[in-house]
Amino acid sequence: MSFAAFMIFTSLKLAGAYRIEPQPIVDERGAFARRFCADTFRAQGLESDLVQRSISLNARAGTVRGMHFQAPPHLETKLVRCTRGAIFDVMVDLRDGSPTYGQWHGEGLSADNRTMLYIPKGFAHGFQTLVDGTEVDYEITPAYVPGAAAGFRFDDPALAINWPISDFVISERDRLLPSSFIGVRL
Repeated sequence: MSFAAFMIFTSLKLAGAYRIEPQPIVDERGAFARRFCADTFRAQGLESDLVQRSISLNARAGTVRGMHFQAPPHLETKLVRCTRGAIFDVMVDLRDGSPTYGQWHGEGLSADNRTMLYIPKGFAHGFQTLVDGTEVDYEITPAYVPGAAAGFRFDDPALAINWPISDFVISERDRLLPSSFIGVRL
């Protein structure tokens, strides 16, 4: 079995973004799955030097975090997965000159489906929790730079993201983000 067989990489409609599904090996003991391999990521042409790992703990369903990105020259690549509970994960293409600029992709990630999203540089990212007690795991490169942190409101009418839960829990910081992504080009 080749190493690539341990994970299925599916291209999303936003160029450079992928859904990654670990393929477990199951036996009488349970299962074993590979969730990351630098060699496999490099073979797919993806960033393989993910230098920071972070966890987001979320008490209530409906919690929204986003839409966040790092300003140049600190553009982030993220590998996102849900390790407890469930989220609706969203990415927005902000790459200058991209044919999918200003488009978004969202899908459900959960501890049960073990699906991951690979979000390349030049994208904004956010999510909404679907159940109480949700935990989200990120692998990021480069490391977070507080002075480069930027974003826009999750409810930008130009994007019209279809968030699953209408009762939003949002931080004051995210509430004060600019109302639109229009004009942001990375």
